[in-house]
Amino acid sequence: MQARVYQSKLFPDFNPPLPAELSLSSFSEPVVFPGFCDVHVHFREPGFSYKETIRSGSLAAARGGYTAVCPMPNLKPVPDSLPHLEEELALIREGAVIRVLPYGALTVNEQGEEAADLEAMAPYVAAFSDDGHGVQSEDMMRAVMRRCAALGKVLAAHCEDNSLLHGGYIHDGVYAAAHGHRGISSESEWRPIARDIRLAAETGCAYHICHISTRESVELVRQAKKDGINVTCETAPHYLLLDENDLQEDGRFKMNPPLRSRADREALLEGILDGTIDMIATDHAPHSAEEKAKGLAGSAFGIVGLETAFPLLYTRLVRPGTISLDRLLELMILNPRRRFSIPLSPDDFTVWDLEAEYPIRPSEFLSLGKATPFDAWSVRGRCLLTVCAGRPAYRFAP
Repeated sequence: MQARVYQSKLFPDFNPPLPAELSLSSFSEPVVFPGFCDVHVHFREPGFSYKETIRSGSLAAARGGYTAVCPMPNLKPVPDSLPHLEEELALIREGAVIRVLPYGALTVNEQGEEAADLEAMAPYVAAFSDDGHGVQSEDMMRAVMRRCAALGKVLAAHCEDNSLLHGGYIHDGVYAAAHGHRGISSESEWRPIARDIRLAAETGCAYHICHISTRESVELVRQAKKDGINVTCETAPHYLLLDENDLQEDGRFKMNPPLRSRADREALLEGILDGTIDMIATDHAPHSAEEKAKGLAGSAFGIVGLETAFPLLYTRLVRPGTISLDRLLELMILNPRRRFSIPLSPDDFTVWDLEAEYPIRPSEFLSLGKATPFDAWSVRGRCLLTVCAGRPAYRFAP
């Protein structure tokens, strides 16, 4: 059976040049989508290649249907200058199998004390961020917002007030109280968002909020959009599908921000439905098995997600009718590309068997990271092929 190109008003001109040999007779009705786009991943090179490499991360992305991703700058060296950025760019040129468009850091070494060389890096980066670190100083955030505005670049913020963390590592809620864990308050996220929205209005910066997880954050963004402020935001699949009631004493349930309350998860879903939340990004954050084997208290923050995002969201949100397939594709393809000025090429597409059912098996991941809270979940939707720039980046081998 020849693959069927997905028809949608979202992509009226989508007509990819399908290879003549793309006959997938053993599958029910393969569907061709434009390549997915994730504006928040961690590929760990340079500096931490034992966690992930550009090659392994981009292969994992291709297996998940992505043809464009934006890796964050918490690397060694941090890409805070053109020479440091060039180290990452060289690895991308050498190892990437899809389009890998890096972030530049906002501040030197992501320390929040001195602005990075934004002007020199601007032509070579998708946007600027200090992801992994919240910019604590209002004056510094105002200064880098002004420079990003002048450069016409998005500023993507990891919003976290360090003074409100108090050594926490999961959500400050019922699970933490019942099991004797130190909690991370919701205020540590939403308070910096409130500050930054005010600064974005003042500076005219194109402001994007990473991985929102609280109901207060959703309401702040909703109001900012009503006020005409240039703000967008993302959330991640795990915040839409899990909450603190799903926690286990296992490092694969530890990420930052943490899984919040059921009310927070419901508010995020509402934000997806009403357009407050613009996109879904995975925050794919691989670590070694040893780093994730120390329980909730001792494990590193972060889980992997590129290879499971679409199947999970399609299975748990689209098939039950919570959101439409068009809305999911808008969140995973169209909106991230629009906001971050990442073109959608007809030579970038992905082919899926939406009826294939299988359990998630981390041992099959192409990512070096295997930590996922979705281990053994049954999903529908299997990526059969991903093509980037006209070349196969991933092909399913039964």
